[in-house]
Amino acid sequence: MSAAQLERLSADWQPLASLVAVPHSEAEYARLSVMLDELIDAVGEDESHPLAGLMDVIGTLVEVYETEHVAELA
Repeated sequence: MSAAQLERLSADWQPLASLVAVPHSEAEYARLSVMLDELIDAVGEDESHPLAGLMDVIGTLVEVYETEHVAELA
């Protein structure tokens, strides 16, 4: 990645950083879960939707948190 690309990425990332972050608390996990539900409603099965990649990322963050912190239902 070039210095110019890194600079642009840094500028583009700042508005998203508070929305797309690894959850470290129940509240952060809950916020991401709500966001994931909203993305699923908007994107559905449309893999070409502009937010499909974001849905995948948020889904992965939620899944990792659940694996590490949420007890399985009996």
